[in-house]
Amino acid sequence: MSATAPKPAPAVEAPAASAGASERRRRAVRLATDSTALIFVALLVLLAIFSALKPGAFATVNNLRNISIAAAPLLVLGVGMTFVIITAGIDLSVGSVLVFSGVIAVKVMTALGNSGWGVVVVGTVAAMLTGLAWGLVNGALIAKARIPALIVTLGTLGAGLGGAQLITGGVNLRGVPRELVTVVGVGRLFGVVPWLVAVALVVTVVGAVALRMTRFGRYTFAIGSNAEAARRVGINVDRHLIKVYALSGMLAGLAGMISLARFTNTTIAGHSTDNLQAIAAVVIGGTSLFGGVGTILGTVVGVFIPAVLQNGFVILRVQPFWQEVAVGVVLIAAVYVDQLKRRARDRL
Repeated sequence: MSATAPKPAPAVEAPAASAGASERRRRAVRLATDSTALIFVALLVLLAIFSALKPGAFATVNNLRNISIAAAPLLVLGVGMTFVIITAGIDLSVGSVLVFSGVIAVKVMTALGNSGWGVVVVGTVAAMLTGLAWGLVNGALIAKARIPALIVTLGTLGAGLGGAQLITGGVNLRGVPRELVTVVGVGRLFGVVPWLVAVALVVTVVGAVALRMTRFGRYTFAIGSNAEAARRVGINVDRHLIKVYALSGMLAGLAGMISLARFTNTTIAGHSTDNLQAIAAVVIGGTSLFGGVGTILGTVVGVFIPAVLQNGFVILRVQPFWQEVAVGVVLIAAVYVDQLKRRARDRL
């Protein structure tokens, strides 16, 4: 009976060690392929390059403030677009919805006397409701009629822009209340932060919280990852998609008011590429065109890369055509990085 006691089986430790190594590997891959971090580094490099080339013109408080003001409407559009693209959708209509909403807002404010904060508030509500209506149309056609998002939003892009031109006769409408221009358009919060930037920051923070900390955000990720699986666990996918496109439209309406505050007119021809710029910013910021992946922080960084490029090229007196080339190259690189990330995840 003096037989040796049975030795504990060492095999129990192997799975734990293997699991730990696998988790560390996953974390390393996520860190190495975190496009948001990479794009942020790229933004810092751009800032450093332009600051070194034109320190007296680029690296000034006023110029950085101008960059932020120029980025404000695109940031608002980008927040809504982030939700859309995370669901594996697309919204090409945001630029036209911005213009159409601005036209309706000017018409409403003019009819109410075009003066006073009450008129500004009513105009803002009108712009956002107009954008919301366009978003509901997009969402209903995509979710209920099962028409591809690309086709639906391409159609509403043309309808929105054409409708705005029919209402205005192709002429930019003026008549923006003085309060909107002098306070929101050129005023500063605490004398430092432009009000346009402050509004965009509020939208950004609310969007980030909604995306990461609410059921709405969780449903958005779930649908983008696997819409059929989301249906099976009880998510009303159609209703949620309608809400997402409605959100994008409503924020486009708000961006229309931001544009009015900045330019004092509807600037119909000035927003022809806003949709592509918003999509580019979101994708550059790391949101996957295939759905299920994305952050608002990444979109913020993605918005500022083309804004910094545009501003820097203007200061360097580079032909404006090169601005589009540079943004296009960055966009293609971002999509390529996204594909590398998907392949890395698939290998795990």
